[in-house]
Amino acid sequence: QVQLVESGGGLVQAGGSLRLSCTASGRIFSTNVMAWFRQAPGKQRELVARITGDGTTNYADSVKGRFTISRDNAKNMVFLQMNSLNVEDTAVYYCYLWDNKNYWGQGTQVTVSS
Repeated sequence: QVQLVESGGGLVQAGGSLRLSCTASGRIFSTNVMAWFRQAPGKQRELVARITGDGTTNYADSVKGRFTISRDNAKNMVFLQMNSLNVEDTAVYYCYLWDNKNYWGQGTQVTVSS
């Protein structure tokens, strides 16, 4: 059993920044693949950013140049620095871990106001 706990969500004005954090705990075999997903009302959950243990990253086209994913392997943590936020970024953001199955955090709300 793996637990993922997110923090850092909240309300921010368009153009502002927010930093999300996620800590993994429990019986973890591998933290190689970690990611952030988001889901807006009425839309499917989508991949925002992904990072592997060696630091290789992938980003959705919609967030490239604005968001940065990073990790602290010693603390089993992954972060998402979100800059130049716009209203389309409003969603529930979920921390994700692949450990021979999908693990999800509880989600943290990010609301961007215009």
